[in-house]
Amino acid sequence: MTEHIDSNQEQVTSPWSIISLISGIANFIGFPFWGAIIALITGYVAKSEIGKSHGRIGGERLANTGLILGWIGIGLGVLTFCLGMLIFLGVFGSIAFCGPLSELINFAR
Repeated sequence: MTEHIDSNQEQVTSPWSIISLISGIANFIGFPFWGAIIALITGYVAKSEIGKSHGRIGGERLANTGLILGWIGIGLGVLTFCLGMLIFLGVFGSIAFCGPLSELINFAR
């Protein structure tokens, strides 16, 4: 059984897609990583809602944009974490081999 959508019926924008877009933008403005997580969750919820509505609910482009911004935010967050770990290990390693622990390390060899 197929449903017939009246062409005069206005399409409503999914509120989940709007939240996804706002969260994706907020990820870069003041809520790093958490904004990306919220953008991804609400973006996928919006796409599911839009798919199940049979054309009554719109906002797929907003949801896709929120998802893209969310994945970019996750990627940048992981990259930042890895870079921070490298810096931490570099600083810690330089202190260990050149600082007060160097005599202990050389003695253990």
